[in-house]
Amino acid sequence: MIQSAAVPALMSSHWLGIPIAAAGAVLLALGTLFQHRAVEDQPAASGRASGSMGGGRLQALVRRPAWLAGTGMLGAAILLQLTSLRFSPLIVVQPIGAVALVVTTLATARMTRKPPGRRALTAVALCIAGVAVFVTVAAFSAEDVEISDHHLVTILIVLAVVLACVGVAYARWRHRSGAVVFTAGAGILFGFVAALAKTVIARLFQGDFEWLSLTCLAGLLVAALSGSFLVQNAHTRGTSELVVAGLTVIDPLVAVAIGVTILGEAAAAPPLAIVLFLLSGATAVAGVFLLATVKKPVRPGVRR
Repeated sequence: MIQSAAVPALMSSHWLGIPIAAAGAVLLALGTLFQHRAVEDQPAASGRASGSMGGGRLQALVRRPAWLAGTGMLGAAILLQLTSLRFSPLIVVQPIGAVALVVTTLATARMTRKPPGRRALTAVALCIAGVAVFVTVAAFSAEDVEISDHHLVTILIVLAVVLACVGVAYARWRHRSGAVVFTAGAGILFGFVAALAKTVIARLFQGDFEWLSLTCLAGLLVAALSGSFLVQNAHTRGTSELVVAGLTVIDPLVAVAIGVTILGEAAAAPPLAIVLFLLSGATAVAGVFLLATVKKPVRPGVRR
C-alpha cells in the first residue's frame, strides 16, 4: 500500500527526475544519430529493397562501431529514463524526451552543413508545443493511484493485442510502409515500455512485487525489443529527425493515454482538459507528419 505520509516526500523529490530525464533525452538523440549514420553507410544486400533490413544487413550493422556506440547510448538513455521514473511521475518525465528532437535537428544541421528549413523548424515547434500542452494539462488533472492487479492485467492484455496487430501488419505490409508507419509502431510500443516500467517500479516500492509484476517485466522487454527493431527499419526509410520526432511524441502520448484510460489518473479531469488533450495531441502528431515531408538532407561524403 502507498502510505499517504510518503506522498509529500515523494512530491518534494519530483525535481530529481527532471535532469535525469533530460540527460536521457540527449543520449536518445545522439544514439539515434549514430545508428542512423551507420544504417545510411550500410547498403541493403544485393537484390533487396533499399529500405530492407534483411539479407544480413542487420548482422553487418552489429559489427559497425558507430551502430554499436549508438546502441550503447540508447541503452543508457533507457536506464536514465527508468531512473527518472523512480523520482518523478510518468507525466512529468516522459515529455522531457522532446529535448531529443531539438538536439537531433541541430546536430543534423551541423553534420550536413545545412541549416534546418522553415518547414522543419515549424514541424519541430508543433511537436514540442503539442507535447508540452498535453502533459501540462495532464499534470494538473492527473491523480496518483495505487497500481492493482487489475491495472497490470489490463495493460498486458492491451499490449498483447497491440503486439499481435504490429506483427500482422509487419508481415503483410513491411515492404510498402514508410518511415512514419515504422516510427509510429515503435513509438506505440515504447509508450507501453514506459507505462510498464512505471507500474513495475511502483509495485516494487508498494512492496507488492510478485509473478504478475514479473510478467509485466517480460512484456516490457518484448515491447522494447520489438520497438527497437521497428526503429531500425524506420532509419532506412526516413530522416533521423522524423524517427526522433515520432518517438518523442507518440511515446509520451501513448504512455499518458494508458495512465488516463487504464490507470484512471485523470478520472477527475474536467471536460476542458479532455478537449485540450485531443487538440494538443493532434497538433503534435501533425508536426510528425509535416516532418515526414521534409526532404532528407545528404551528409557530405555520402553517395545516393
